Amino acid sequence: MNDSTIRSTVQLEALFGAVGDASIRKEVSFVHPHYRALIEASPFAVLATAGPDGLDASPRGDAPGFVQVDGDRTLLLPERRGNNRIDSLRNILHDPRVALLFLIPGVGETLRVNGRAEITADPAMLSRFEVQGQAPKCVIVISVDTVFFQCARAIQRSGLWKTPAADARSMVPSPGTILQALTGDLDGEKYDRELPTRQQNTLY
Repeated sequence: MNDSTIRSTVQLEALFGAVGDASIRKEVSFVHPHYRALIEASPFAVLATAGPDGLDASPRGDAPGFVQVDGDRTLLLPERRGNNRIDSLRNILHDPRVALLFLIPGVGETLRVNGRAEITADPAMLSRFEVQGQAPKCVIVISVDTVFFQCARAIQRSGLWKTPAADARSMVPSPGTILQALTGDLDGEKYDRELPTRQQNTLY
């Protein structure tokens, strides 16, 4: 049987063909004003990091503009309350390289940012991100290396911004169901019943 595994960049490039001119020229080393507009309109991003225990990609979200653009080469990402796993932050301490993927509901294009990060707990910085009287635990300061937008094909294929099915929640297991199955002793129904209130009370 023939081995169809791709093992070299030569094979890979032959499979996909030449990169379009626009796909190369849209990548820049700073936050262009148009890219800034996308960041300021985005309420959701995925943060990717790498560390000694592997890779991590985790969601970040808040009101549009929750990631602040500080000049044309720096982004400020507040770290809000969560589950305290702090996987991303642990990784940044070992490897400062990060990547961000910004999404805007109703817009097909996404924005990709690659850079290097450090973590600050400076009180003056934290106060810039207060919401409902609550400051974030820390702020991730990202020095931008590259920025470019991604075309809308993935969003179009997925139908991500289409109206969800009325029974979407019932089509997948609830958090409590998952935790009860994995732990064997957690009361899943109680967890699901209390979760909405707990999340609302601990957003910030």
